[in-house]
Order: sequence, then structure tokens, then C-alpha cells
Amino acid sequence: MNSSRPSFLLVDGNNIIHAWPDLLKLHQRRRGSAHVELIRRLNEYRDYSGQRVVVVFDGRGSTLNEEREPGGLQVIYTSAGNTADDIVERLAIKYAKAYEIVVATDDRAEQDVVVAAGGEVISSLSLRSLLEGSVREMTDWIERNRKRR
Repeated sequence: MNSSRPSFLLVDGNNIIHAWPDLLKLHQRRRGSAHVELIRRLNEYRDYSGQRVVVVFDGRGSTLNEEREPGGLQVIYTSAGNTADDIVERLAIKYAKAYEIVVATDDRAEQDVVVAAGGEVISSLSLRSLLEGSVREMTDWIERNRKRR
């Protein structure tokens, strides 16, 4: 991809929650706790990488709801009648020419739309590896710098 364009990671939150066993278990016990945990992990990644991150969840309200976490993570809850897939696809189509967009989802139809728009797709497993790798790198960096003192 063209590194001169700004990039961001766009995450289909519900798809990821249902793909990761630990988050699915949280979701089955209490829906909101899986959202909070995924947002926490994405914030951690964003803090380390500096990459812009947007996560989209299926919502129940009458209007689209957008929140910004401290540090810049953007959280979108769709309105009733729209799915996270719809919003992710629209965002990919709208911004793929101006930004390097990477979409995390296992939804095949959504992946096809993103690629056709010029975006890149990673699977839920690849997203997990990306997030876990950044945590390991951050931990290693902290340990190395702690030993220098």
C-alpha cells in the first residue's frame, strides 16, 4: 500500500467478538463486557502503534452513535436497521482513496466490498496476532529500558 497516505484500522466489532472464544464467552455472560474488553485491547494497540483505530458495533438505538475514547480510538454504534457491516462497508468505500484502510473481519461479503473499494482485509486471527504482538513488543521495550537504569 502507498505509505504516503494516512492509515487506519477499521474493526467490525461484533464479528471479532464472535470469532474470539474469550470475547464470545464474555458476550454470552454480559454483552457490554465484551465490547469494553475489545475496546481496551484496541486502545492498547493504538497507544503503542499510533495508528488510527475505528471499531463499529451493531447498535439498537434510533440513531448512529459515535464516541471517542481518550487517545483517539473512535467507537461507532449503528442505529437500529443498520448493521456494523453496512457502516464498515460505507466507510471503506468513502475513505479508501484518501487513506490506507485495513479492515478486520471474517465476513466474506464485507471483505469483498472492502477489497473492491481499494482497502486491505485482515482476519480476526490476524487482528489477534497483531494486537498480541504489539503488547509483547511494548512489554519487551519496557523491560529493556527498565534494565538500562
